[in-house]
Amino acid sequence: MNLTVYLAGQIHDDWRTEIKKKAKNLPIQFVGPMENHDRSDNIGEEILGEQPSSIYKDEAASKFNNLRTRILMEKSDVVIALFGEKYKQWNSAADAASAVALNKPLILVRSKDLHHPLKELSEKAQVTVENVDQAIQALSYIFES
Repeated sequence: MNLTVYLAGQIHDDWRTEIKKKAKNLPIQFVGPMENHDRSDNIGEEILGEQPSSIYKDEAASKFNNLRTRILMEKSDVVIALFGEKYKQWNSAADAASAVALNKPLILVRSKDLHHPLKELSEKAQVTVENVDQAIQALSYIFES
């Protein structure tokens, strides 16, 4: 059995690389948002042409990024949503909520410090863990006989 895991959340650091390295011995394909930040920000104009303002540029890019997210998330077996400390976590929250709405199993990764602000979302996840290692252990457990 192979799983497709959608890695949801911010694209500003290398947390996805860490997960992929730690799960290299598991039969998992990882997918997620466009990790090239410039491409993600500019995709609307690359496809639709120059937009009249930065607001329209952002809206155009969002449409294509949301298309990508929806398709890849719908094809995924599991979603991991990471809530870190450093960056704003709006994308993580939106993606985690989408996973819940799509009835996708959700592994929520967040520190103890984020327990209170994420308590409702955490209750909708299949599991909530405190770090990437625990998320990998959760995935590994799926494959145990």
